[in-house]
Amino acid sequence: MFGVGLHFSPRELAEARGVAVPGALVQMGVATLLGWGVARVFGWTDGEGFVFGICLSVASTVVLLRALQERGEVATNAGKIAVGWLVVEDLAMVVALVLVPVGAALLDGRTPAGMLAGMGVEGQGVLVSLLVTLGKVAAFVVLMLIVGSRVMPAALSMVGALRSRELFSLAALVAALGVAYLAFVAFGVSFALGAFLSGLVLGQSALSQKAAEQTLPLRDAFAVLFFVSVGMLFDPGVLLRQPLLLAAAVLVVVVGKSAAAWAIARARGLSQREALTIAASLAQIGEFSFILAGLGVAEKVLPEAGRDLVLAVALITIAVNPAMFWLADRAAARGAGS
Repeated sequence: MFGVGLHFSPRELAEARGVAVPGALVQMGVATLLGWGVARVFGWTDGEGFVFGICLSVASTVVLLRALQERGEVATNAGKIAVGWLVVEDLAMVVALVLVPVGAALLDGRTPAGMLAGMGVEGQGVLVSLLVTLGKVAAFVVLMLIVGSRVMPAALSMVGALRSRELFSLAALVAALGVAYLAFVAFGVSFALGAFLSGLVLGQSALSQKAAEQTLPLRDAFAVLFFVSVGMLFDPGVLLRQPLLLAAAVLVVVVGKSAAAWAIARARGLSQREALTIAASLAQIGEFSFILAGLGVAEKVLPEAGRDLVLAVALITIAVNPAMFWLADRAAARGAGS
């Protein structure tokens, strides 16, 4: 996300909002309802189905960016909209991580545990929690755009003046991870969104190209670690224990999410090729789904089997994502030829 922020200007983000904002919110809603419906068919409670559905609704930043980079489409209109779409999903998930334990517990007629238990379950307590969360996110964004836009480029310029390639690479890494850590610890914002804003601020300076070049090997290493961690967490036994539920959940992500994203993109005036590219980009789930599934298990609003299913769905959808792009290219070529 730091690398994406380096190449993604605020103007481009504003231009993508007409598709990305309504698209992300509607697509997440559709995927959540589909996931809830699948869970209910297999005997889960409303609360468990609600959490499971949201886990299936948000795409992986790492997977989407790698796919767009390999295809050379990050700077295209479809690529910019897809990245903006993900930023909106990240913001929505920040709020969801606060509200989901409460909402799921209330759906099942239970008192929410964990971070909001002390605030009560009345509307006022939930509203205060939501306002505090949104206030923290807004404060972090303002801090980055006003203070960070002056401090970070100046600090990296001082490091760059030393003419040390290694020192500049280390400084860029510290900037990305430091801001991401600050965002998570002090403001409750996700690591991914913090790193994105860090890159976005630095991208407005003359050092953006140099920072992008110096951090490329590190970004590749972190991408590899992400895929390794997914494989390590996967429990193959879920394939035998709940094959039908797993297959239905995969279809929700690969077919349901893709169809919703394509329909929204076409409704907002995008071309067939652009809509298909966005649909294929979002036909997988990843890191935010793991975080929410873990929170759901901790808050006792999602069974441990649900977490195993989310990991299995993530691994399968990540594996078939290249095939989704191939199908999207074929469909776009067929549409252009007809």
